[in-house]
Amino acid sequence: MHGRDLELGELLAAAESAPPGESVGVVAHDLRKRFGAERVSFLFADLMGQRLLRLTAPAEGGRTDEAEQTHLRGSVYDDVLRSQRLHVEGDGQGGRRVIAPVTNRGDCIGVLEVTLQYADERVLGQIADAAHALAYIIVTDRRFTDLYHAGRRTTRTSLAAEIQHQLLPSAPCCEAPQFTLAAGLVPADDIGGDTYDYTLDRETLHLSITDAMGHDTESALLATLVTGALRGARRTGCDALHQAHRAHEALLSHSRGLVTGQLLCVRLETGTCELVNAGHPWPLRLRAGAAEAEEVELAVNLPLGVAAPTSYQLQEIQLEPGDRLVLLTDGMQERGAAAVDLASIVRDTRDSHPREAVRALTTAVLSACRGNLKDDATVLILDWHGAAGRDARRAPAPR
Repeated sequence: MHGRDLELGELLAAAESAPPGESVGVVAHDLRKRFGAERVSFLFADLMGQRLLRLTAPAEGGRTDEAEQTHLRGSVYDDVLRSQRLHVEGDGQGGRRVIAPVTNRGDCIGVLEVTLQYADERVLGQIADAAHALAYIIVTDRRFTDLYHAGRRTTRTSLAAEIQHQLLPSAPCCEAPQFTLAAGLVPADDIGGDTYDYTLDRETLHLSITDAMGHDTESALLATLVTGALRGARRTGCDALHQAHRAHEALLSHSRGLVTGQLLCVRLETGTCELVNAGHPWPLRLRAGAAEAEEVELAVNLPLGVAAPTSYQLQEIQLEPGDRLVLLTDGMQERGAAAVDLASIVRDTRDSHPREAVRALTTAVLSACRGNLKDDATVLILDWHGAAGRDARRAPAPR
């Protein structure tokens, strides 16, 4: 069965007409109609990237199967997410099992799994297109339903952890012609107040990484205050220096806590990066052709919220095409994590996508601490491709 070409307008119209929690069912209906697909599932990762939760679209008129969990690490699904390529194999009953990445601008949302009797190159291309369309549908629908948020919580989430997760961008990865970035946060057993953030406008990429003093809900609320102040300043056109002043004033006015952080503004046309370093660990930079990653030595200003005469310095570094910049919090370096050679991991993962390098770094820290972090461990990696666009040798095309 060859089926007809994907009618994107028809698929999107059907998705909009259906309840926001039934995105998988809409795509499943389309695949059944065109290719006679027998089983269609969407699997997405939990917050820690350890397990996948399967949502299986019911047969026409049937009931939705109970959600099923499966381990991600070392599985065929892990291979698909890493490679961003289709996987095809026999289903053991004479048919074909196809697994396709569901990814939007570098953000690996999950995988689409389809079993059907026939799958030539044209059919496989159509399934890949359907998976890509599903990514956009889910990005839209998750604004209106908690299905995808609740499904990612395979363990109980504390109040502090819930607050912390809501402060982070909805996607931990972003791809654009000039850059690719990815971030990861491994929370401590007693939440430690880490956050990261990014946004892109027409001329500038804005980045921040912060670490609020304290633990549990105290640090989560402090992180909420500083994140809100930074976003409010950013959205009124403030540069990194004025963002720092706004956040500092907010902390002085509403709290007695301190926050360290780095605030960066990268000009897309030039790669010029203006930044403020408020008492935060130095970033690492791996330059194209360099053998090792090195620390970027920055002037260190006082943390945000220090009740003393404080001024912040706007510093500048120049990014070059092929640079990898690694921002991190002190949870990546302190206590048990100090045994991890971060610079070596950055070097050894230089050819990996930033999301895989983030995963390697956070996994190493979590392993060194035997799964029990005393402080949040957060890392954000920026690959700078340059104003001319992506170097195809360094990263795959956006999906």
